[in-house]
Amino acid sequence: MIVHFSKYHGTGNDFVMIDGRSQDTSYFDPDLIRQICDRRFGIGSDGLIILQEEEQCDFRMRYFNADGFEGTMCGNGGRCITAYARHLGIIRFDATFKGIDGKHSSTILPNGEIHLKLQDVNGIRWVEDGYLLDTGSPHFVKFVSQLDQIEVDVEGKEIRNQSRFGKGGVNVNFVEIGSSSNRISVRTYERGVEAETLSCGTGVTAAAICSYFHFKSDIFSYHIHTMGGNLNVSFKAQHHSHYSEIYLTGPASHVYDGSIEINR
Repeated sequence: MIVHFSKYHGTGNDFVMIDGRSQDTSYFDPDLIRQICDRRFGIGSDGLIILQEEEQCDFRMRYFNADGFEGTMCGNGGRCITAYARHLGIIRFDATFKGIDGKHSSTILPNGEIHLKLQDVNGIRWVEDGYLLDTGSPHFVKFVSQLDQIEVDVEGKEIRNQSRFGKGGVNVNFVEIGSSSNRISVRTYERGVEAETLSCGTGVTAAAICSYFHFKSDIFSYHIHTMGGNLNVSFKAQHHSHYSEIYLTGPASHVYDGSIEINR
């Protein structure tokens, strides 16, 4: 069986993209997805995204982690599927799509970056040594110094599986304030990938909102450095820790198109 795909990345967070309109995707079970995402025996990626038809939007986004199971919202993936939809001729510059957490809108800017609207965030909770919030996926945010010295694969894994976060666990973000208060650096341990990724879109969003909250700031737009590149997060703060008009902006790069033979 031949599967056609495209490879994209958003600041180093990479995805195999499948056009679910033109080929049968019913056989994409966890074993097959793990095989495709494997960096030694498959194509290699942090996740797999299937674009499907959606009656009330331009398309539907189904996101699967590298462990083979369907994940929660992926911000970098949302930008990449927007670029993929443009590549397929589904959209020109503006898109609306359905994710697992609801409807999203996105725009391809003149410089090629993609401006993605995320769902509102309701509430931030302090949990012993950091903050817990949901930006489409659950995130734990911990402020640190000497971010480059953190062993993210070790410390992130230990926190991700702690019982206080329940059966599903949590994504773990280590955050350091930069040279100015609107600049932060973030490293993320992603559940489902079970490793540090070069960038996490919902993770940097959580980090930006927590920076505003933690430092009682008047800054509503943050420039964020990740190991895979730079992103911007902007938002509006409402009363009772409610955040709206949340936008994640950054690149989405087409790497290549290809096909792979799957033994099914």
